[in-house]
Amino acid sequence: MSKPDNSIFKHHEHALENSHDPCPSCGAELSIKRGKSGPFLGCNNYPSCEYTRPVVEHEKVEDTILPGTHCPSCDSPLAVKQGRYGMFIGCTNFPECEHIEDTNQNDDVDVHCPSCAKGKLFEKTNRYGKAFYSCDQYPTCKYVINYPPINESCPECDWAILVTRKMASGNVAICPQKKCSYKRKL
Repeated sequence: MSKPDNSIFKHHEHALENSHDPCPSCGAELSIKRGKSGPFLGCNNYPSCEYTRPVVEHEKVEDTILPGTHCPSCDSPLAVKQGRYGMFIGCTNFPECEHIEDTNQNDDVDVHCPSCAKGKLFEKTNRYGKAFYSCDQYPTCKYVINYPPINESCPECDWAILVTRKMASGNVAICPQKKCSYKRKL
């Protein structure tokens, strides 16, 4: 029976941990540090020297220009690009033009925003794929709810909308205001 491999680093990373390459910027020793995106090599003279490089190089995808498409802001061609949250379509004239195509279908739920009363609530998706509903007047209005809204006023507190939630007892309509405890079965 073989022993499980409980090492923190993979075999190729052990070689990096034991090699003491000098920093190309200042000549000091590099060591493995841990960050929010995983391990990386950093200079031991930090913060006076801020040199870093990834332990494992990730494959970089080249930008692919989409023929026949034009940016609505600057009329430059659009391209498929790779970002920190995956692939997206953006302007090739970046950073002068920061236009990004919205690939998520934002559905209008035909409910007016109860906070500003000017905008409508739209279904959007966060970077983890979870749906939420926000006002289309953002950044002026920052109203957000996590459950599907219903175009019906709360009978207890007169808030302009209710939300639908799936509970153990079935689907219920609930007032989204924290101070209100209104709830009824659908």
